[in-house]
Amino acid sequence: MRVERGAREQASILHADLDSFYASVEQRDHPELRGRPVLVGGGVVLAASYEAKAVGVRSPMPGHEARRLCPAAVTMPPRFDAYMDASRAVFDVFHDITPLVEGISVDEAFLDAAGLRKISGSPVQIAERLRRRVRTEVGLPITVGAASSKFLAKVASAVGKPDGLLEVPAGGELAFLHPLPVGRLWGVGAKTQARLHDAGIRTVGQIAETGEDRMSSLLGKGAGRHLYALSMARDPRRVETGRRRRSIGAQRALGRRIKDRSEIESTLLAIVDRLGLRLRTSERLTRTVVLRVRFNDFESVTRSRSVAEPTDSTEVVLTVARGLLADAMPLIRDRGCSLIGLSLTNLAGRGAVQLTLPFDESPAPPGGTLAPDTSTDLDAAVDRLRGRFGRDAVTRGALMYRNHGADAPMLPD
Repeated sequence: MRVERGAREQASILHADLDSFYASVEQRDHPELRGRPVLVGGGVVLAASYEAKAVGVRSPMPGHEARRLCPAAVTMPPRFDAYMDASRAVFDVFHDITPLVEGISVDEAFLDAAGLRKISGSPVQIAERLRRRVRTEVGLPITVGAASSKFLAKVASAVGKPDGLLEVPAGGELAFLHPLPVGRLWGVGAKTQARLHDAGIRTVGQIAETGEDRMSSLLGKGAGRHLYALSMARDPRRVETGRRRRSIGAQRALGRRIKDRSEIESTLLAIVDRLGLRLRTSERLTRTVVLRVRFNDFESVTRSRSVAEPTDSTEVVLTVARGLLADAMPLIRDRGCSLIGLSLTNLAGRGAVQLTLPFDESPAPPGGTLAPDTSTDLDAAVDRLRGRFGRDAVTRGALMYRNHGADAPMLPD
């Protein structure tokens, strides 16, 4: 079989991915930790160095389980400001290499090296220079995958870890891809992998041999078509610059200890408060709220609900989120809750939304006036106070004396 490529005839898309980012920053800033197993985060492992990964530690693993696997590990509290500073420095290198950079997260990005051969050399030479500069200027290890598509470049960087460079040459895509296990494909989680294994499909090449029709009958039309296309290395997507987030979200790991409903609700409330601020700061509105709950057995469920009109109101988002949590509580009581997350999707710019007339408002009482909607004014006032005096200057009574942790670093919204 032969891969179907478009106009791109060289492995000019790079996927650059920092290795064990948080843990690598700790090892960089604390030389005594270099070469030793390092865990970032106490109750739940946020990141593990490769020395810890070598004995089976993964994130997000409960801290006590990680320390049982790796008793010699050094546990460090997260320093999100330091991680964000490191991320900015790395992205400065990316943008100095090429103007075509698509950030995926604070520690990884796609770069398009096409058209730079005359001034910068081949894509592999550019990747080598990128890795050298990140190591020299920022002090961090980074792995780069080079391929003719974004999907293959990302797979190549994963296979090339840690601290490596792996090129999938144009024309050699299927020879590289087909021997890999099915878990390397985007969209293949534990459940999908189990279904494929039950059908005797263990490698990407076996998906290609099975064919699109048979894959669709196994997994459904959408998933079957998607995985078959990936197995044939079909991915026409370009490296996109300046693209805004399609969703805004946050999550909090809670561990597997027993938690009452009030603790879960207060965690959700803290998440909503911060997401509301992010929405308004980025001047965006949301239509859909998505709740994610991970149980103590690490299985997850999601629930979503849309509102009639786009909104950036904290109170509206909170009302929807509380309704979703109430729907999920029977499952939480039976299976526990180790993580709770919330995402705001169907985003739109504030200026791009058609305003609606208030036909649904209740009529004013005789001799009176309609009560104004004060939620927008309240949100704006709280945002100003927090911007001036700090995030915790104004808080809700339900959040008093509760520490819900710092927000993980992320790309701008």
